[in-house]
Amino acid sequence: MPSDPNRSVPKAILVGAIVAALLDLLDPIIFYGLRGVAPIKIPQSIASGILGRAAYSDGVPSVLLGLAAHLFIALVWATIFVLAARAVPFLERHAVASGLVYGAFIYAFMYNLVLPYTNLYPRIDPSAVVQLNSIAAMVFLVGLPISLANRRFAPSSRVSSN
Repeated sequence: MPSDPNRSVPKAILVGAIVAALLDLLDPIIFYGLRGVAPIKIPQSIASGILGRAAYSDGVPSVLLGLAAHLFIALVWATIFVLAARAVPFLERHAVASGLVYGAFIYAFMYNLVLPYTNLYPRIDPSAVVQLNSIAAMVFLVGLPISLANRRFAPSSRVSSN
């Protein structure tokens, strides 16, 4: 079976990461925007994981740092999934279920093992609504798009039975 020139592992990673990063950025812009938070504060809050409080007084440089960090993190998550799907065909065959579970895994990893060890500011205990939005965003806006991009753009990891 000839390979499809429109499919490649790098393309699946890039498409998955870019879509997930955009959706995961739009979610808090809308969610917190409805609560009076200026859109610029969202990438600055991402940059605060590196810079702490200084991210909010650094203007455009901290916005760019936050956007770059956000895209980098999405690239890491997309790379992990796409490479794992090469070894575990189940992830491609059951893309929706795999993506939802992967998003839940990303949420648990980021919110329990990564974010507590950053300079993220402010540190607050999120309300139930904020926490539910965060979980839903990781599941539906990060894990699922990465998995669907893998299914659509990566070469099939399934072995042909001829």
